Amino acid sequence: MRKPLGMLMLVLLAIGTTVQAEVQTRAVAYDDEGTPLTGHLFWDDAIAGKRPGILVVHEWWGLNDYAKQRARMLAELGYVAFALDMYGSNRVTDQRGQASEWMQEITADVDLWRQRAGLGLEQLKASALVDTGNIAAIGYCFGGGTLLQMAYGGTDLKGIVSFHGSLPAAPEEVKGKIKPKLLILHGQADTFVAPEVVTNFQNRLEAVGANWEMNLYGGARHGFTNPKAGEYGMDNLRYDAQADARSWQRMQVFFYELFGG
Repeated sequence: MRKPLGMLMLVLLAIGTTVQAEVQTRAVAYDDEGTPLTGHLFWDDAIAGKRPGILVVHEWWGLNDYAKQRARMLAELGYVAFALDMYGSNRVTDQRGQASEWMQEITADVDLWRQRAGLGLEQLKASALVDTGNIAAIGYCFGGGTLLQMAYGGTDLKGIVSFHGSLPAAPEEVKGKIKPKLLILHGQADTFVAPEVVTNFQNRLEAVGANWEMNLYGGARHGFTNPKAGEYGMDNLRYDAQADARSWQRMQVFFYELFGG
C-alpha cells in the first residue's frame, strides 16, 4: 500500500517520479431493517491491488461533507475509505437540538447502535479493493463513541481512532475481549467531557486490559479538527489548526504501525 504522505513525498523526490492521485467515489445504498442508508466509498484508482480499508463515522450532525472530506483524505493516503451513514434517509443538520435527537435515537439502544455501525463496516469489507485482514476505523465526536461501542461489542478491527469523541466507559464484561488497538485524540479543554469522565474512561480501559493510547491537546475544545466547528453557535466547539494537524499526523503513524508500512 502507499506509504504515509510524508514518507511518500521523500520517495518521489528521490526517484524523480510524479504520481497523480485519482480519487474516485461512489454512493453505496444499504438497509437496516427498513431504514434506508447511503454511505460513500472513496479510493485512488492509480493504486493497483487490494489495500487496507478505513471506516469513517461522522459527527452527530449526520453524514455531511466534512465526514466525506475526511474519507477522501484517507483515499489520498492510499486507503479505501467508507463514510458510513448512522441516521439514514439523508438526514443531515446544523441544528444542535435536531442532532441530539437523532443521536439519542441510536445511542438509546446499544445493540442497535453497534448493529448500525456494523452494517457500515460490512459495506467496506464488501469492496473488492479492500484487504479485509487490514481494516481500521476513525470517528468524530459521536462517531468516536460509536467506534468504542463497536470495540466493546467485539468488532474485529485492527485499530480505531477517536477524534474528540464521547468516551463511554468499558464495561466489566469486556475484560480481555477488546480486539482493536485504541487511539484516543482528545481536547483538554472540551467541556462536554468532564475530567472525572476522562479519568474513569482511562481507568476502565486499564481494568479490562485494552491496548490504548490517549493524547490530550492543551487548550483544544470539542470539534477541534473541523474548520467549521465555530459556525454551529456553541462556545465549546472551536477549530484548532495545531491540534488538527498533530492529531491527523498521529493517526497516520498509528496506521503505519498497524498495517506494517
